[in-house]
Amino acid sequence: MHWGRGKVSVYERTVFLEPDFEVGPGPAYHVYLVPKANIRAEAAVKDAMFIDLGRLRAFKGSQRYAIPAGVDLKNYPSVVIWCERFSVLISPADLTSVR
Repeated sequence: MHWGRGKVSVYERTVFLEPDFEVGPGPAYHVYLVPKANIRAEAAVKDAMFIDLGRLRAFKGSQRYAIPAGVDLKNYPSVVIWCERFSVLISPADLTSVR
């Protein structure tokens, strides 16, 4: 069973996995921005034009990932941890804007 927990924040052009971030270990995990809200199943990611922010650097603790220039975050309401090797959703996070 796949699991994840912790907070995700976005500041300026960076996605931050906060210090309380943790996922169960596995191979080839990546951090994706996904143009759909409320991701809860693999199909929602597989069918989307996601943006790969890079390979997950650690299974626990704070990390940051640059958002490519030209990406409008209003169009990407979700961040997910995805296993590329097995095409499996590991952990989703819904982004909300704070003003």
